[in-house]
Amino acid sequence: MKRPIQALVLSGCLAVIAGCSAIEKTDSFTLAADLPPNFAYVATVRYKPAVGQTCTVPAKENKADVFNREWRTEYQPNSQIKLYQTVNGCLLALSSIRVDINATYGKDRGDVGGDFGAILVGQQPNERYRGTFNASGESEFFGRCQWTFRTAGGLRRIVKLLNCRNTDAQDVPFGPKPLVTYNWSELAGKTVRLKIKLAKEEKPSTGDTWVKVPGGWKRCMGDNFEDRYGFCYGNYKDFSTFRMPDGRICTIYPGCTESTEVKP
Repeated sequence: MKRPIQALVLSGCLAVIAGCSAIEKTDSFTLAADLPPNFAYVATVRYKPAVGQTCTVPAKENKADVFNREWRTEYQPNSQIKLYQTVNGCLLALSSIRVDINATYGKDRGDVGGDFGAILVGQQPNERYRGTFNASGESEFFGRCQWTFRTAGGLRRIVKLLNCRNTDAQDVPFGPKPLVTYNWSELAGKTVRLKIKLAKEEKPSTGDTWVKVPGGWKRCMGDNFEDRYGFCYGNYKDFSTFRMPDGRICTIYPGCTESTEVKP
C-alpha cells in the first residue's frame, strides 16, 4: 500500500544515492514555476549527510535554503537549487524540497491562502510520481488549485482557503498534493518546472451554509446575522448579506448581483 503524500513529504525520506561524493559540489538544477496571476511559491530545501559521510548535523540546520521567503515583494519564478551544501564541515546532499503555493485574493495582509507540494530526491523514486526529462533537460509536474470560500466575523466577511492537488499533464487529478520524485543523479544542470492551473469555479468550504443560485451562491441567514455558523437547516428563503474582501456588501457570491430564483 502506498504511503500518503504527507508522510513522504514530512519524512523527506528517500535515501541519497551512493557515490555522490564524486560529483562536483557546485552542481545544481533550476526550479521554475508557471503559476496563475497573484500566485507565488516558497521553496524550502532540505539536505542530509551525503552517503559515506560519518558526520551529523542538527535537524534545524538541514533547512539550508529558503527561496522566495519574501514572496509578496521579491518573488522570482526561477530558483537555483544546489545539490550539495556544507554545514559545519559536513557534506550534505539534497533530500527534499517543500514547495509552498501561496496566493492572494485581496489587499489586506490576511487575504491569502496556501497549500503545498513537494519534490523528493532519492535512489528509488516513487514510480507513481516519477519525473522524466525531455531532450531539452526539462521536467514538469502539475497541479490544480481551487479556492473555497466562507464568511467570518460579525460582518460576515468573505475569507478563502486554497486547496491544491496533483494532476497529470492532461489535468486529470491523481494523488492529494502536487508531487514529483527523482533520482539524484539525473538533476544536475536540468530544470524542474511546477505548472499550476486554477479551477474556474469556487465552492463553499463548509457544507449547508450557502445555496446555489443563478450567478453564484447565497449565504443562509441561520438563526440571525450574528449566528457565527449560519447553517441553512432546510431554510432556503432567509439569506444574509456578506462583505467582500474589497468592502462591498453583497447578496450573491462571487458576482455581487441580485437574483430571486433559488435552487437548494
